[in-house]
Amino acid sequence: MKKLNERELEQFIHATLRSLPDRRAPGTLEARVLAEVERRATIAWYHKSWSYWPAAVRTGFLAAGTGLAGLALVAFQRLSQGATASAVAQEVGHGFDWITRLAGAAGWVLNFTEQMIAHIPALWLYGGLAFIAAMYATFVGLGTAAYRYLYRNN
Repeated sequence: MKKLNERELEQFIHATLRSLPDRRAPGTLEARVLAEVERRATIAWYHKSWSYWPAAVRTGFLAAGTGLAGLALVAFQRLSQGATASAVAQEVGHGFDWITRLAGAAGWVLNFTEQMIAHIPALWLYGGLAFIAAMYATFVGLGTAAYRYLYRNN
Protein backbone atom coordinates (compact mmCIF):
# COMPACT_ATOMS: atom_id res chain seq x y z
CA MET A 1 0.00 0.00 0.00
CA LYS A 2 1.32 3.40 -0.88
CA LYS A 3 1.94 6.06 1.71
CA LEU A 4 -1.09 8.34 1.96
CA ASN A 5 -1.03 11.98 2.84
CA GLU A 6 -3.22 13.31 5.60
CA ARG A 7 -6.21 14.21 3.41
CA GLU A 8 -6.19 10.88 1.54
CA LEU A 9 -5.91 8.98 4.84
CA GLU A 10 -8.90 10.89 6.19
CA GLN A 11 -10.96 10.06 3.09
CA PHE A 12 -9.90 6.38 3.23
CA ILE A 13 -10.91 6.07 6.91
CA HIS A 14 -14.17 7.89 6.25
CA ALA A 15 -15.04 5.59 3.33
CA THR A 16 -14.12 2.48 5.35
CA LEU A 17 -16.28 3.53 8.28
CA ARG A 18 -19.18 4.40 5.96
CA SER A 19 -19.04 0.91 4.44
CA LEU A 20 -19.58 -0.79 7.81
CA PRO A 21 -23.17 -1.94 8.49
CA ASP A 22 -25.27 -0.07 11.05
CA ARG A 23 -25.45 -1.68 14.48
CA ARG A 24 -28.87 -2.45 15.83
CA ALA A 25 -29.78 -1.04 19.22
CA PRO A 26 -30.74 -3.43 22.02
CA GLY A 27 -34.46 -4.19 22.21
CA THR A 28 -34.81 -2.65 25.68
CA LEU A 29 -33.14 0.61 24.71
CA GLU A 30 -36.30 2.34 23.51
CA ALA A 31 -38.19 1.54 26.71
CA ARG A 32 -35.30 2.73 28.87
CA VAL A 33 -34.89 5.97 26.91
CA LEU A 34 -38.61 6.75 27.07
CA ALA A 35 -38.68 5.98 30.81
CA GLU A 36 -35.74 8.32 31.38
CA VAL A 37 -37.38 11.09 29.33
CA GLU A 38 -40.57 10.68 31.35
CA ARG A 39 -38.63 10.70 34.64
CA ARG A 40 -36.79 13.89 33.71
CA ALA A 41 -40.07 15.55 32.72
CA THR A 42 -41.42 15.02 36.25
CA ILE A 43 -38.46 16.71 37.98
CA ALA A 44 -39.40 20.08 39.48
CA TRP A 45 -37.75 23.19 38.00
CA TYR A 46 -35.95 24.06 41.24
CA HIS A 47 -34.17 20.69 41.18
CA LYS A 48 -32.84 21.36 37.70
CA SER A 49 -29.97 23.58 36.60
CA TRP A 50 -30.19 27.37 36.43
CA SER A 51 -31.17 27.41 32.74
CA TYR A 52 -34.45 25.58 33.47
CA TRP A 53 -35.63 28.08 36.12
CA PRO A 54 -38.46 30.44 35.11
CA ALA A 55 -37.27 33.88 33.96
CA ALA A 56 -39.04 35.70 36.81
CA VAL A 57 -37.38 33.49 39.44
CA ARG A 58 -33.96 33.91 37.83
CA THR A 59 -34.44 37.69 37.77
CA GLY A 60 -35.51 37.77 41.42
CA PHE A 61 -32.63 35.53 42.44
CA LEU A 62 -30.14 37.73 40.57
CA ALA A 63 -31.61 40.87 42.16
CA ALA A 64 -31.49 39.40 45.66
CA GLY A 65 -27.98 38.00 45.15
CA THR A 66 -26.72 41.30 43.75
CA GLY A 67 -28.29 43.19 46.65
CA LEU A 68 -26.72 40.90 49.24
CA ALA A 69 -23.33 41.06 47.53
CA GLY A 70 -23.53 44.85 47.41
CA LEU A 71 -24.52 44.99 51.06
CA ALA A 72 -21.58 42.75 51.97
CA LEU A 73 -19.17 44.93 49.98
CA VAL A 74 -20.43 48.13 51.59
CA ALA A 75 -20.21 46.60 55.05
CA PHE A 76 -16.67 45.35 54.35
CA GLN A 77 -15.66 48.77 53.03
CA ARG A 78 -17.05 50.56 56.10
CA LEU A 79 -15.42 48.08 58.47
CA SER A 80 -12.07 48.37 56.69
CA GLN A 81 -12.19 52.15 57.13
CA GLY A 82 -12.38 51.74 60.89
CA ALA A 83 -16.11 51.90 61.49
CA THR A 84 -17.39 49.77 64.31
CA ALA A 85 -19.66 46.85 63.66
CA SER A 86 -22.48 48.52 65.57
CA ALA A 87 -22.21 51.64 63.37
CA VAL A 88 -22.38 49.52 60.22
CA ALA A 89 -25.29 47.55 61.62
CA GLN A 90 -27.08 50.80 62.50
CA GLU A 91 -26.50 52.19 59.00
CA VAL A 92 -27.78 48.99 57.39
CA GLY A 93 -30.63 48.88 59.89
CA HIS A 94 -32.03 52.19 58.65
CA GLY A 95 -32.55 50.66 55.20
CA PHE A 96 -34.10 47.52 56.64
CA ASP A 97 -36.14 49.06 59.44
CA TRP A 98 -39.16 46.93 58.62
CA ILE A 99 -37.12 43.80 59.27
CA THR A 100 -36.11 45.19 62.65
CA ARG A 101 -39.76 45.83 63.52
CA LEU A 102 -40.74 42.36 62.31
CA ALA A 103 -37.97 40.79 64.39
CA GLY A 104 -39.14 42.80 67.42
CA ALA A 105 -42.71 41.57 66.94
CA ALA A 106 -41.51 37.98 66.59
CA GLY A 107 -39.41 38.39 69.75
CA TRP A 108 -42.43 39.73 71.63
CA VAL A 109 -44.59 36.78 70.50
CA LEU A 110 -41.85 34.33 71.50
CA ASN A 111 -41.43 35.98 74.91
CA PHE A 112 -45.20 36.02 75.47
CA THR A 113 -45.47 32.33 74.51
CA GLU A 114 -42.60 31.39 76.84
CA GLN A 115 -44.26 33.23 79.72
CA MET A 116 -47.63 31.60 79.04
CA ILE A 117 -46.14 28.10 78.83
CA ALA A 118 -44.12 28.68 82.00
CA HIS A 119 -47.37 29.13 83.97
CA ILE A 120 -48.98 25.91 82.69
CA PRO A 121 -48.45 22.95 85.05
CA ALA A 122 -46.18 20.24 83.68
CA LEU A 123 -48.85 17.59 84.24
CA TRP A 124 -51.19 19.43 81.87
CA LEU A 125 -48.49 19.68 79.21
CA TYR A 126 -47.67 15.96 79.42
CA GLY A 127 -51.38 15.12 79.47
CA GLY A 128 -51.94 17.25 76.37
CA LEU A 129 -49.05 15.58 74.56
CA ALA A 130 -50.40 12.14 75.51
CA PHE A 131 -53.88 13.14 74.27
CA ILE A 132 -52.47 14.35 70.93
CA ALA A 133 -50.46 11.12 70.55
CA ALA A 134 -53.57 9.03 71.31
CA MET A 135 -55.65 10.99 68.78
CA TYR A 136 -52.93 10.59 66.15
CA ALA A 137 -52.76 6.83 66.75
CA THR A 138 -56.56 6.63 66.56
CA PHE A 139 -56.58 8.54 63.28
CA VAL A 140 -53.93 6.27 61.77
CA GLY A 141 -55.77 3.16 62.99
CA LEU A 142 -59.12 4.31 61.63
CA GLY A 143 -57.53 5.27 58.33
CA THR A 144 -55.88 1.87 58.04
CA ALA A 145 -59.11 0.06 58.88
CA ALA A 146 -61.10 2.13 56.36
CA TYR A 147 -58.52 1.52 53.65
CA ARG A 148 -58.55 -2.24 54.25
CA TYR A 149 -62.35 -2.34 54.32
CA LEU A 150 -62.88 -0.23 51.19
CA TYR A 151 -60.08 -1.67 49.04
CA ARG A 152 -59.99 -5.24 50.33
CA ASN A 153 -61.60 -6.74 47.21
CA ASN A 154 -59.54 -4.73 44.69
